Amino acid sequence: MERLAGKIMLLWGARRWAVSFLAGALGVLSQPPFDFFAVLFVSFTVLVWLLDGASGNAEAGILGRLRPAFWTGWWFGFGYFTGGLWWLGNALLIEAEEFAWALPLAVFGLPALLALFYGLATAFARALWSDGLGRICALACGFGLAEWLRSFVLTGFPWNAIGYGAMPVPLMMQSSALIGIFGMSALAVFVFSVPALIATRRGLAPGLVIAVLLLTAHLGFGYWRLSGPLPGAEDDIIVRIVQPSVDQSKKWDDGERKQIFETLLSLTARPSDTGVQPTYIIWPETSVPFLLTSNPAALTMIGQTLTEGQTLITGAVREESVQAGQAPRYYNSIFVIDDKGQIAAAADKLHLVPFGEYLPFASLLKSAGLDTIANTPGSFSAGSRRYTVPVQENKYFLPMVCYEVIFPAKMAAEGPPADFIVNVTNDAWYGNTPGPYQHFRQAQLRAVEAGIPLVRAANNGISAVTDARGRVLSGLSQNVIGYVDVKLPKKIHAVGSNWSANLAFWLIIALLLIGATVSRYSFIRTSN
Repeated sequence: MERLAGKIMLLWGARRWAVSFLAGALGVLSQPPFDFFAVLFVSFTVLVWLLDGASGNAEAGILGRLRPAFWTGWWFGFGYFTGGLWWLGNALLIEAEEFAWALPLAVFGLPALLALFYGLATAFARALWSDGLGRICALACGFGLAEWLRSFVLTGFPWNAIGYGAMPVPLMMQSSALIGIFGMSALAVFVFSVPALIATRRGLAPGLVIAVLLLTAHLGFGYWRLSGPLPGAEDDIIVRIVQPSVDQSKKWDDGERKQIFETLLSLTARPSDTGVQPTYIIWPETSVPFLLTSNPAALTMIGQTLTEGQTLITGAVREESVQAGQAPRYYNSIFVIDDKGQIAAAADKLHLVPFGEYLPFASLLKSAGLDTIANTPGSFSAGSRRYTVPVQENKYFLPMVCYEVIFPAKMAAEGPPADFIVNVTNDAWYGNTPGPYQHFRQAQLRAVEAGIPLVRAANNGISAVTDARGRVLSGLSQNVIGYVDVKLPKKIHAVGSNWSANLAFWLIIALLLIGATVSRYSFIRTSN
């Protein structure tokens, strides 16, 4: 092991960057649909050894000294994000004649940008580097901060945070209810990096003890939560998820709109497998292929399809008129429609996808011939606030449109506490790739963190209902056309909150920083 560590540490130039890239790319196997979390022990062990040899010119100032560490982390991140996000390019092939030119930007450009965060993480860690357990603390601290920064810098994109790799099954998801995904990411990097200590044996004993204690607590807490009594289901409340699996290339085709709408109505009208008619019917994101508010006939057909007491919750584009002479605004919204075909409530998506739903620096980029990928009359506008939406039976749901569900901070909402999460999405853009599996996993974790069940309707999958502990009760896999009826699970008492998870995260960061700083100070004093 010492010889292997030495060879990796002494790598330089292209070989160093190649090994770092491959170590990051290998780490993607920890994410869905592979869920092989043990591979991260290899990825982060190699990264630690690479950073051991990433010493810059001492006379070049602090930036010069940290430059090799930055590029080591950048190549690691470039491999990780390229391997984990290549499927984004599939969205550009739906209308290839218009967007195929941008394929390299999606497949390599976004990963190159996201890799900057991991480069900063390793540069930060290298500034506090030592020869024992302290460097493991420094690396975990750096990655924890990097994942936190990824959640909001440049609108944020915390996709495939390292912590998700440590939570492949509900047993291993429960800790996120206490410390959140960013706390999980910091502690996961610590545990996955500990094997690097085997090569030098400095700090190995305490490192192994701490790692074993963390793993034991992680699994023990999960077992304790899952071994408790089931939360049960709401009496006589059945949720129906409708999955039409519409081909994305046909979704906005004028000749297909009628057939798409009739398919949604047909799946809605079918008798329930449970013997009790569904109370809530959920259609996916933008599933209605026209503007509902401009099509009273469609609302009438919905009212005629719903039976007494049923409510439809559907994703659709909402048009809002503005001043005369100005173009209307469009919103990616969730509508609540009662059994008379009347719109009872609506909620707009707040966190839009850059270049997908709106164009940053629109006037400049449109003059260069660029446009949004989503086929709408214009760029979407963002909603102004998030609130829980009322439905029948004095129930409230938390609306989450598409990738809003990957942001833990977006779970905060005005209004009465939510009884369940409704996540409508359209992952047909990404075809049969890891993307929809990764998206579903992140939605699953929001239910665990909030202690409320998740009802997820995806155009082509993965659609599912999970309980408040993240266990899948029923669902539909990718590309299945159909529906599933499930009793709505009850919410549970949440063991944490956004506030307490943030507090736990910063406490973890503080402890790791103290460990790294003390070790660094001792290392410098011993060296002198």
